[in-house]
Amino acid sequence: MNSTNMMAQVAVSQKAAQRSGTLRNGWMRRLAATTVISGIAATCPIVAHATEQQAPVSIDAEVAQSTVVRLDIPAQELDRALTSFADQANLKLLFPSQGLNGLQAPELKGEMTVDAALDRLLSGTGHFWRYTDGGTITIEPLSETGENVTDAIRIEANSVGEKADGPVEGYIATQSLAATKTGTPILETSQSITVVTQDQMEDQGSQTIMQAMRYTPGAFTGQVGASNRYDYVILRGLVDRSIDNIYLDGLKTMGDDSTYSSMQIDPYFVERADVVRGPASVLYGRSSPGGIVALSSKKPQFEQQGEIEVSYGNRNQRGIGFDLTGPLDDAGKLAFRVTGKADAADTQYTGTEEERYAIAPSLTANFTDDTRVTLMAYLQKDPEGGTHNGLPSEGTLFPRNGKYISTGFFDGDPSLEAFERTQNMVGYQFEHDFDDSLTARQNFRFLDASVHIDQIYQTGWDGSSDNLNRRYGGGDEDMRAYAVDNQLQAEFATADIDHTVLGGFDYQHRRVENAWQFPSASSINAFNPVYGNTGVTIGAPTNSKVQTLEQAGLYLEDQLEYEKWRFSLGLRQDWVETTKHDRLTQKNTGEDRQKLTKRAGVLYLFDNGVAPYVSYSESFNPSLYSDVAGNPIEPSEGTQYEAGVKYQPENGNLLLSAAAFYLEQDNVAIYDSSTYAYDPVGKIVSQGLELEARANLNENLSVMASYTYTDAAYDAPGDTKDGKQPMQVPEHMASLWGNYSFYSGALNGLSIGAGARFVGEMAANETNTITVPDYTIFDLSLNYDMANVGLENTDLRVNVNNLLDEEYVASCLITSSSDNCYYGEERSILATVRYRF
Repeated sequence: MNSTNMMAQVAVSQKAAQRSGTLRNGWMRRLAATTVISGIAATCPIVAHATEQQAPVSIDAEVAQSTVVRLDIPAQELDRALTSFADQANLKLLFPSQGLNGLQAPELKGEMTVDAALDRLLSGTGHFWRYTDGGTITIEPLSETGENVTDAIRIEANSVGEKADGPVEGYIATQSLAATKTGTPILETSQSITVVTQDQMEDQGSQTIMQAMRYTPGAFTGQVGASNRYDYVILRGLVDRSIDNIYLDGLKTMGDDSTYSSMQIDPYFVERADVVRGPASVLYGRSSPGGIVALSSKKPQFEQQGEIEVSYGNRNQRGIGFDLTGPLDDAGKLAFRVTGKADAADTQYTGTEEERYAIAPSLTANFTDDTRVTLMAYLQKDPEGGTHNGLPSEGTLFPRNGKYISTGFFDGDPSLEAFERTQNMVGYQFEHDFDDSLTARQNFRFLDASVHIDQIYQTGWDGSSDNLNRRYGGGDEDMRAYAVDNQLQAEFATADIDHTVLGGFDYQHRRVENAWQFPSASSINAFNPVYGNTGVTIGAPTNSKVQTLEQAGLYLEDQLEYEKWRFSLGLRQDWVETTKHDRLTQKNTGEDRQKLTKRAGVLYLFDNGVAPYVSYSESFNPSLYSDVAGNPIEPSEGTQYEAGVKYQPENGNLLLSAAAFYLEQDNVAIYDSSTYAYDPVGKIVSQGLELEARANLNENLSVMASYTYTDAAYDAPGDTKDGKQPMQVPEHMASLWGNYSFYSGALNGLSIGAGARFVGEMAANETNTITVPDYTIFDLSLNYDMANVGLENTDLRVNVNNLLDEEYVASCLITSSSDNCYYGEERSILATVRYRF
């Protein structure tokens, strides 16, 4: 066969060429190329890489040689070994059917560079490899004289295969670890999943995880308007525990809304955020039935790279960040990463600030080809946490004495306002391969956190005047928590059915100590405020408790593949013990609970990339909440039925999904600010539809679009809430984001991103007689490659959120005991200069 007819002709797009240089998992911006395969004779079978949805990409030879891949290839014939190598390294391999008959290759296990792997595979076979034009690898036999033979095997180099919890180039992820803990293609998972990538967070200027969710279907993030103190994400219309669904590296030690010690992770330290909608208790234990947000930390890479960035914006926003990673030895056994950030800003509310310092060192050690461990730490100090207050509906939704309260009005007092939070986390991820089909993992994390709060907040209007009554709330809280997750994963076949079985045992422990007081404070004129006279007398704590929660869970999951069918089955048994000691009354309360939760799903994968599915899942979520008598409330339980369809063509440049769901949440409780306790209200039924599209329409344009319909209502016969819509749940939401990049002409090097977020009307009070009007927010992003002006490896990004400076009420929570509405965030402009090396 003529070698010309055997070879794939690779055309590298201008986009790939202009963004070439440093290739990394998530460092190089949206690498893209087109591949044209021509002249392949019938005797030259094509063996495609595992992620066929991704188009092959040509990359720089030097970069590909240093790229680290994880391999598990048994000793076998060379042609089969090369096929496995191409599959696992996400390469595309073309070779003549008679090219390598009789040659043997050794076993390859563990992480190694592409060039080291090829050297070992070809050692002693009489063949060598080299890079040629077009970013391809050519494997050629040696002649007796040492000259090359023209009949060649071609390997098209692609970027390293996407890890299910690793970085993603662009906006379209193909795999997720969050829904199954085993790393399953999103197309083959019978549950609704959205992956918010680091590229998306950067392009949209997300400063918190909550902000990163703004373009995600099924997720409402306007619960507290412009406050950034906590990450509230309401999933599928279930408001309670909206701060309780954030996980980090598969573990829940982030706190919850039964305390003030709910932690935050800055998006700069996150590689991706996987949003799994619907109950996930079978794998994670206590969690909201609306779903979870699973964050993946940035981890060490075996390629030297680094970046530093400086930012400045309106409201005196300023910050600096750095991210360094690379190998520590020549053998590829050790790698490090250190990521750090410091930033601060004035908020839109008079006299309040936000300030943060964080650093995250990590170390990966490949002890052997079969044993790996990554040590991680995350240390964060927030000296200032902005504000968390709401304002009355009269004066925000409608006028008070003919006037509206300013969007910058602060109902507290700068002289007595503090939110100081310290959170230190350390942990590890351990993995050992017993053989090709059996792997053990252990993930562990310990959290030590403390919070100090001084806060004055409004409690309603004083008669018919312009003055707001106020109260002080403040004190200290300390939390210690740890969690461990032990997993054993086995892959095997029975008859024609392939199984991926995951068994696990996890344990988590939380202990919280707090002391609070709530004396009265002086009133303040909401339209002409004068600060400095708080009228607060701070005395002994009026509320002091020690609370503990322990949960142990045993779970089993089986993912089955039969031809085009994908089945999933899961069971979990939980044991939970909660205790509460009131240090003022010496009263002790607590309870023991246990619960069996289940999940099941079936999906059919058509050859054209269409995948319809149906699934059933349950949740279990105990807490430390108490009723007015001080007794623990019933754990929240959820059940969900979901039907959907996903579509992803072979080139991977498009991902469409539609999901319809019916979800019931039992034992719902609502906080009563007059008693500082929770009132059980019965059940919430939520049903709806979620649509999402992510597309790379061409090498210049990427688009994301979503629509959400949520019909949520209380099912509480005999209660006034029966049939009423929960507050802070929009019935309709929609979003659209597009990013266009120029690669020629006068605008060469410029990328423009623009988006719109629509939030429909929602109930503002319990009886649904007051509504929050709908609103639409526009966002803009500009990114410029400064190599065009002589500054290599440097880019300038400008993010403008709420471009038109829309004034709006993000949500309201009006009850018999409180009246709080939250203004949305005003226009934010932030410019960032980044240098990569």
